[in-house]
Amino acid sequence: MKPFLKYWLPLVIWLGVMFVGSTNLMSSEHTSRYIVPFLLQLKPGMSPRTIWIILVVARKCAHVTEYAILALLLWRALGSVPFLHAKIWMLFVAALLGCAVFAASDEFHQTFIKSRTPSVRDVFLDVAGALVGLLIAASFTHRDRNKIRRGTQGRFMDAQE
Repeated sequence: MKPFLKYWLPLVIWLGVMFVGSTNLMSSEHTSRYIVPFLLQLKPGMSPRTIWIILVVARKCAHVTEYAILALLLWRALGSVPFLHAKIWMLFVAALLGCAVFAASDEFHQTFIKSRTPSVRDVFLDVAGALVGLLIAASFTHRDRNKIRRGTQGRFMDAQE
């Protein structure tokens, strides 16, 4: 039970947060009610086009960020599975595939919500975000494994002297 709580529960919670974010609650029409007045307080007289551009960029950055976090959590959870932990490339592919499947299912879910607009482009953006998260995870894993190898070789050399 402890490995589930440590590795898988954060992933399940994040999936729940993402699911709620995919509902009417986080649609553009609802979030704009708060973001537009905030932007206008920062710079009164901002043009509607500028506001629209900021909203679009912020929403697309949110896609990349949420899927990068998902990829990191999925990498961590799948890394706790012994046969995947040994092969970094298998872990990478499994996590990327999992993120892609969730991205596609998330956009499918949005087809049932009137205030949301599903988009294949968003799936590609989500997968790109997952790729960013996985590249971060892989770089840290590679660095940690090299550090372990160097430390082990040093101790081995000390023992021979």
